[in-house]
Amino acid sequence: MINTITLGRPYAKAAFEFASNAGKADAWLAMLSFSAAAVQTPEVAQQLGNPALTSDQKVKMLAQVCSGQVDETFVNFLGTLGSNDRLSLLPVVLEQFTALKAVAESTLEVEVQTAFELSAEQLQTLAAALSKRLDRTVQPKPVINTALIGGLLIRAGDLVIDSSVRGKLNKLAEALKS
Repeated sequence: MINTITLGRPYAKAAFEFASNAGKADAWLAMLSFSAAAVQTPEVAQQLGNPALTSDQKVKMLAQVCSGQVDETFVNFLGTLGSNDRLSLLPVVLEQFTALKAVAESTLEVEVQTAFELSAEQLQTLAAALSKRLDRTVQPKPVINTALIGGLLIRAGDLVIDSSVRGKLNKLAEALKS
């Protein structure tokens, strides 16, 4: 089975290079977001899977669905995807484009799980501390997880910082078992 991430990577890189050089990375991110959401709707997905339609017809249909939200250069990008029968990869391309943009801008989205809601000031303080530690601009994404009991569970890419009460209890249980 072919890995969709591997298939989508060259398209994401090409789109990001073009958008960056044109100074339109944010606009392309918005267009990719809209078109990726469009291809995931059942009606559009059904049409993209229709063998009776040519790749040009599929591209025109998708461009029509996205009209007003995409520009001509993005429609050309859709044409390239369509000619290679890769329109269904738009969600993967979006994900990789977002990651490339974050690396270029030295930003990182960090999931912060807490048992209770954090105030804006607490999130700001945490983001500043994580930015200093990770040497990137951190954008915290708060998530309420009552199973933690208290404390924090932070996920920043591959890095996981577990200072939750639940995590400490699990560590204590493991220590007592050994």
